[in-house]
Amino acid sequence: MPSKKVQFTGALGETLAAKLDLPDDENIKAYALFAHCFTCSKDLRAVGNITHQLADVGIASLRFDFTGLGESAGDFANTNFSSNIDDLVAAYEFLDSEYEGPSILIGHSLGGAAVLQAAHRMKTVKAVATIGAPAEPDHVKKNFQMDLDTIEKNGEAKVTLAGRPFTIKKQFLDDLDEIRMRDYIQKLDRALIIFHSPIDNTVGIENASKIFLAAKHPKSFISLDEADHLLYQKEDSEYVGKVLGTWSEKYI
Repeated sequence: MPSKKVQFTGALGETLAAKLDLPDDENIKAYALFAHCFTCSKDLRAVGNITHQLADVGIASLRFDFTGLGESAGDFANTNFSSNIDDLVAAYEFLDSEYEGPSILIGHSLGGAAVLQAAHRMKTVKAVATIGAPAEPDHVKKNFQMDLDTIEKNGEAKVTLAGRPFTIKKQFLDDLDEIRMRDYIQKLDRALIIFHSPIDNTVGIENASKIFLAAKHPKSFISLDEADHLLYQKEDSEYVGKVLGTWSEKYI
């Protein structure tokens, strides 16, 4: 799978790093846009495995690092859920102007919550896929539950996520509280496929149920059996890519 490094300007004016994964023969049927999980990056192995499978069926994918993460510029502490959504829209606009507007929008974990909200701002998107997504973005608070009092009192706190230090500001928490997912899901007006593991210890399976019940048809649910939240096992992420590639053919 050939991969091309590109960059564009994000919501906060910073340069965001991205990769465009292409089919081997460059015979592109459609484009997809991928939003990674909270504090992750475009280079998470599972993301590459999924876009590789999509490339095998002729779908090119743009994956990028949100502001302040991975190879992208900016300070993560100055971001929030709304700015992540705006970064996602900026990625869409870049793809639309430089190549072709994406038909498929994919989000992993908190990125899944982001794509459900961003889709209505993307005219070319016909199908949306979520992987281990929370039904409400404030679900992410449990990652730093012990630091919530400090954040409320001091306006910010340095927390450890996945072994790395991050500064979380109160504005990030406030932004999560203001978001209401159900209305966005009900008004999605795109085909939806939900991937979730029944043993996901980070985002429980009940989140998938809430998203599925709120969504209107056409909608599908795929159980990931014994997969972990980050799809560390290669076969799990490749399975997601294969199923997604086949499912999306009806809509692209």
